[in-house]
Amino acid sequence: MTIVLAPDKYKGSISGFGFCDIVAPILQKELKADIIKLPLADGGDGTIEVVNYYLNGDIVEATVNNPLFQPVKASYLYSKTNNVAFIEMAEASGLKCLKPEDYNCMQTTTYGTGELILNAINKGAKHIILGIGGSATNDCGIGMASALGYKFYDNNSNQVKPIGTNLSAITTIDVNQVDARLKTVTFQIACDVTNPLYGSNGAAQIYAKQKGASDKDIEILDAGLQSFSNVLDHQFNIDSQQIKGAGAAGGMGVASLTFLNAELLPGIELIKQIADFDSKIKNTDWIITGEGKLDAQTQSGKAISGVLSSAEVNNIKVAAFCGAIDLTPNEVKAIGIQYSDAIMNKAKDFKDALANTPSYLQEITQDFADKIKN
Repeated sequence: MTIVLAPDKYKGSISGFGFCDIVAPILQKELKADIIKLPLADGGDGTIEVVNYYLNGDIVEATVNNPLFQPVKASYLYSKTNNVAFIEMAEASGLKCLKPEDYNCMQTTTYGTGELILNAINKGAKHIILGIGGSATNDCGIGMASALGYKFYDNNSNQVKPIGTNLSAITTIDVNQVDARLKTVTFQIACDVTNPLYGSNGAAQIYAKQKGASDKDIEILDAGLQSFSNVLDHQFNIDSQQIKGAGAAGGMGVASLTFLNAELLPGIELIKQIADFDSKIKNTDWIITGEGKLDAQTQSGKAISGVLSSAEVNNIKVAAFCGAIDLTPNEVKAIGIQYSDAIMNKAKDFKDALANTPSYLQEITQDFADKIKN
């Protein structure tokens, strides 16, 4: 019997690697199973460790601009073996770079993310994967683009500072000094939101408040995104408002497509590509996956949704060992999971679950092994 272990982390409790280390020995002992460890992530926290498990790269550190144009040390992953870089936008342009009292997406920029991209290209990167979660910005990627040689001008031919509040001022984009090496690099963007660029479900209306914007700021930012979209549409011959995910990370979705010629993909699909997941699971008997909570959101781009889509194609049974399950047994079966159990089914309460996740996960695994044997 061959079993694939393909968990995401239980946030705040145990990593996907920790999950594998607990579950594998029990299955090897009880079922004499061959184990394939393929930990996953969906593009959120902890993704870089999972990516490095497959790429075996080096952490590269660079001093770049933070969202407020102050120096910050940011790092990314680079694999010299295959010239792949994995960059998390949040390292240079994320809320994590600022104190809460400094959140202000009227004034923040993605310039530092562009500097990280440039650094990776200088290292020799030919394939750059960019995670765009956790941003502190609403500049529609003009900061990133500025670092790569794009120039933005207003009606009076003055160069515009690349921050959110200035989007409405931009009338022209000069591409004459763009780094020519961009054309030699394949860009893929881990993007799990589908918001349009502007409007009631757009970047500013949905996300700017948590980045420090007032109601008045949000109006200005939304108008700026709409105005700038017209410039993008004219320059690049696109319909930016119709692009699924254009509004991700304050407009970095559409910026990645236009300025980097990138492909937007759900985070879990990118991780599966990096892991060569679909090839490695062929002819296996079970995939055991897991995450902190199995709920109605699971099918919306979480790691388990990626496992289920691959398992269905390959006709492989799926078991889910989770922290908690907020679906009925029928709902769990309906999404393609043949066996499920949760830490909360064993624990006295949430505090107990957090404190004793490893021992409860051992119990869950033992129960599964006993069931399979019988």
